[in-house]
Amino acid sequence: MADYKGVLVCGEAIEGKLAGITAEMLGGGRKLADKLGEGLAVVLLGSGVKALAQEAIAFGADKVYVVDDPVLKDYQTDAYIMAMENVVNQVAPRVLLLGQTSMGRDLAPRFAFRLKTAVSMDCTELDIDPQSKLLIQTRPVYGGNARAVFTTESLPQMATIRAKAMSPLQRDDSRKGDIVDVPSGVDASKIKAKFVQKVKEEVAGVKLEEAPAVVSGGRGMGGPDGFKQLEALARSLKGAVGATRPAIDNGWVPSSVQVGLTGKIVAPEVYIAIALSGSSQHMAGCSGSKTIIAINKDPEANIFREARFGIVADWKQALPAFTQKVQELLK
Repeated sequence: MADYKGVLVCGEAIEGKLAGITAEMLGGGRKLADKLGEGLAVVLLGSGVKALAQEAIAFGADKVYVVDDPVLKDYQTDAYIMAMENVVNQVAPRVLLLGQTSMGRDLAPRFAFRLKTAVSMDCTELDIDPQSKLLIQTRPVYGGNARAVFTTESLPQMATIRAKAMSPLQRDDSRKGDIVDVPSGVDASKIKAKFVQKVKEEVAGVKLEEAPAVVSGGRGMGGPDGFKQLEALARSLKGAVGATRPAIDNGWVPSSVQVGLTGKIVAPEVYIAIALSGSSQHMAGCSGSKTIIAINKDPEANIFREARFGIVADWKQALPAFTQKVQELLK
């Protein structure tokens, strides 16, 4: 147990830039490392990622392990597991963090099995037990209706982190750190799958997961015309439009904007829920929002139990006035 030290973050790069989830994990990882009195490192895997090493240091890393190899240009499970195993065997981190992203959800459980350790998925809170130095991992369960707390004695202690669950540190470009080049150690003959094609999702405006404000509608919107009225409010807030599962199933909006247990997880500064009941499945996707505002004509709707502010009214009457007031205040 004494051979394992420090916190290691598995970083991600998107289109040549450090992914937001990486900065968030470095912010959370910095707190864990300080409580342990140990270092914080990040591993960057990909092709052409060395240029991002200094940025990772600016966001809190003490050391950056760069695994730069053309074979890692696009995420492929077998290749990334081999590369990660090569790094982790050298670093021996006490704590290993990955993002609850499409990559992290695929890589974490497979890699944990390879390391013969456990992993807690989709964590929203992490802490260190001061006596045992074990990682305290908190994650939503039962569709977000409860929180479960886990610890494990197997090392490294692994967890994936929900987007927006942690706050990045203020960027400090004056920070100094070590940059270490590590060979990938990937044996191409052991890669079982072949990367064929990447289909990029076209998104107009800000991405739902990155939006500072989200305006979501539910079944009560009545149809696609109702959602068009949400766009004006979302634009005023420089945010994005979201939706519940029934709105998706009815074909009113594309599935890419679904928020919930079977959709996307968001945690904006402001989440405005309009004409939606607030089912546990939907709230599992937005419960991390800093402030929830609800508009619903049913005073008994569950959403009012979750919201900080609420308006009991027909959205067709309340929304225009609400939007106008917001626009006036933001002028």
